[in-house]
Amino acid sequence: MPDANTIRNPILRGFNPDPSIVRVGDDYYIATSTFEWFPGVQIHHSRDLSHWRLATRPLARPSQLNMLGDPDSCGVWAPCLTHADGLFWLVYTDVKRYGRTTVGGASGASLRDFHNYLVTSPRIEGEWSDPIFLNSSGFDPSLFHDEDGRKYLVNMLWDHRPGNNRFAGIVLQEYSVNERRLIGERKLIFTGTPLGFTEGPHLYKRNGWYYLLTAEGGTGWGHAVSMARSRELTGPYELHPDLYILSARHRPDVELQRAGHADLVETQKGETYMVYLCGRPLRNRGRCTLGRETAIQQMIWGKDDWLRTLDGQGLPTLETPAPALRSPRSSVEEGDLDHAASRSRVFRYDFDEAQLPIDFQWLRTPWPDEIFSLTARPGFLRLLGRETIGSLFRQSLVARRQQSHCYSASAVIEFEPEHFQQMAGLVCYYNNTKFHYLYLSRDESLGHHLRVMSCVPDSAQADAFTAPLAIPAGKPVHLRVEVDYERLQFAYRVEGVDNEWRWLPQQFDASILSDEATTPGLPNFTGAFIGMACQDLAGTLRPADFDFFEYRERGFCENPFSLGI
Repeated sequence: MPDANTIRNPILRGFNPDPSIVRVGDDYYIATSTFEWFPGVQIHHSRDLSHWRLATRPLARPSQLNMLGDPDSCGVWAPCLTHADGLFWLVYTDVKRYGRTTVGGASGASLRDFHNYLVTSPRIEGEWSDPIFLNSSGFDPSLFHDEDGRKYLVNMLWDHRPGNNRFAGIVLQEYSVNERRLIGERKLIFTGTPLGFTEGPHLYKRNGWYYLLTAEGGTGWGHAVSMARSRELTGPYELHPDLYILSARHRPDVELQRAGHADLVETQKGETYMVYLCGRPLRNRGRCTLGRETAIQQMIWGKDDWLRTLDGQGLPTLETPAPALRSPRSSVEEGDLDHAASRSRVFRYDFDEAQLPIDFQWLRTPWPDEIFSLTARPGFLRLLGRETIGSLFRQSLVARRQQSHCYSASAVIEFEPEHFQQMAGLVCYYNNTKFHYLYLSRDESLGHHLRVMSCVPDSAQADAFTAPLAIPAGKPVHLRVEVDYERLQFAYRVEGVDNEWRWLPQQFDASILSDEATTPGLPNFTGAFIGMACQDLAGTLRPADFDFFEYRERGFCENPFSLGI
């Protein structure tokens, strides 16, 4: 077991990709991508690099972010968080169109729309400014604050032309604080290595060198971290003698796969750490249902002024030495509720407050009062029936991340549908082509009933429904799901009628809730969520009330029917 001198990876479990890290005094912050989930950008806080709590999501106003209509796995990509001049600076991409290539690989026409923005705040909790538009030339923007006070934006350059390398390299352009825009000439400073898919740039200055860190190889099994350096900001940049300073692409035995898209931070004692995204595939499926997570690793600068892992092997590790820091209080004493809860492994939400618990997010819309309320019926989360599950616009779905391969989740619903177009229930969700949804509805022949709707991308029949199970009307219904790796099973219990849980006979495939389960050409960059949903396809906003939601992480259970809950 790791001790106080060891950090255990991943440090941010579940869907937390594209980490950007910054230290301000004794405080460390990591920003990660949220894609189509609202509010935008997750920022975690730590004082020891080991224990982290979710501090804020800064893009929370309609004036900052409106993702209505954004395709799945678009929206907010790859934020970069820095601190200078008494401000936090956050740059990010809002992807409006992903496009589909005409040719496989990194060539062929592919039309995409990326818009890069900047917001600032004197405090990490905000309030964050309205965004300043920067450019639309590519994605993964990063802001570099040079020693002379000038600021520069780097981002990958997208080339849509057929026959060209779509990942055309890294471009640099100066940012004017006074004019609030990019100025001067855009310069291509790095075209990448033979691995290709050059993205995720970050610039640093050390010992007279400008260092450029990039992600290459794509965000799947071939992912890698590359490094180059130059005496001049605009290059030419020479490649690291090892080319790639971290990757698992040739090591299927390594626990943390897909390692790449990294950022560096220096501790108060001068130690260097690198954060990066990774994936933990299911052993017998090869799919990462937890999405791309964030890991950290101590690095070391050699006498040649190049950065390497501690053992020089360039592999991601499950454990890394903790920094030599002394915090005046433990993380839990500081209010690190995430860590405290993860040790007890139970998260219960009773919806007694007027604000949604921070663990939850919803999809796309910056107007949450159109889809849910915590005040319409105090002590309940009320979801207003809206569009179909998977809608790119107003979908009433509130969920939290799956952060363990094995978990139990349950909720109590009060819902009185009038007809078959009104549905509500418990959903295991990845996107509009991948979900398992245990829902309550009503039809003219059976009356009130429960059934499961599944959307399965790797099956000849993409959508599937179980046979409906009749239940009495007018009573709260307890819904439950048990997940053990790729195995998913639902149960229900009608309050005042059933003394025991009633298990659905079907076993569902949880591994579809992953990046890897897909039809070709679609973006898949998020992770599995578990939550509550409500639809009213007649447009009458029929509500469903949820009394509580519980998420319990646990070890593998061979027989989930035996679990008490």
